[in-house]
Amino acid sequence: MLSYRHAFHAGNHADVLKHFVQHAVLEYHNQKDKPYWYIDSHAGAGLYSLDQGYAAQNAEYEQGIARLWQADPDTLPAALQAFVASIRSLNSGNRLTRYPGSPAVAELLLRQVDRMRLFELHPSDAKLLQRHFKEAGRQVRIEQQDGFAGLKSVLPPPPRRAVVLIDPPYEEKRDYQRVVEALADSLQRFATGTYILWYPLLQRPEIAQMQQKLHKLGASSWLDVTFSVASPSVDGFGMHGSGLFVINPPWTLPAILEESLPVLREHLALDDGARYTLQHHIP
Repeated sequence: MLSYRHAFHAGNHADVLKHFVQHAVLEYHNQKDKPYWYIDSHAGAGLYSLDQGYAAQNAEYEQGIARLWQADPDTLPAALQAFVASIRSLNSGNRLTRYPGSPAVAELLLRQVDRMRLFELHPSDAKLLQRHFKEAGRQVRIEQQDGFAGLKSVLPPPPRRAVVLIDPPYEEKRDYQRVVEALADSLQRFATGTYILWYPLLQRPEIAQMQQKLHKLGASSWLDVTFSVASPSVDGFGMHGSGLFVINPPWTLPAILEESLPVLREHLALDDGARYTLQHHIP
């Protein structure tokens, strides 16, 4: 249960999709002059080094964020340009050596009136997260505990505005059911929050079953996007893409994705099987 370290996968195609959407959602929330909370159920270590340590071993970022980093900014849609610019702000010069986890993405965008509540169970990553935010003061609160339980302790948030990211490693099969239960419970506690659920695309039945259950939650406003960088492997193993199920998404998000997904496919595709899907219902 505590073997997963996201550093091995930092900056890969799944991170690009997840953090790009997170970036767009937070930018939208910043348009209103009202405070909100950013809540992260599985926060990880905060910031990752790409040129040493775990991330350098598999170098998955080379087929993810590095490809957007090398792209001509003028060829990218505005939302992707803004996302890549945020990544550049964490690096010196033209070398890509650092990549933010979801808490560090939020750190780039949150205003002084906003707050972060972060949960991370892995003791090593929790320490790294604490170290990263040691100067943040009361704006950021970090708890070393299971994020599914942690969500119950912070919902509803005092300002009645929040963006909640749920992205467990799915190393245990029960996580596919736990995310559905967590969303159902969260909606009971705080129906108007924006929830971003990340999930892997794997050749296993739990994925399709989870997707069906998510659509049956009864959320009045939702968006479901998937992005595959390659055809599923012949042997049935490996993650060929990922998806995000967003409850109460910004009304602007479908147009942003319709413009950006073809560009992401152009830059991140590994073979002709690269594809994306986008469904949404936003009254």
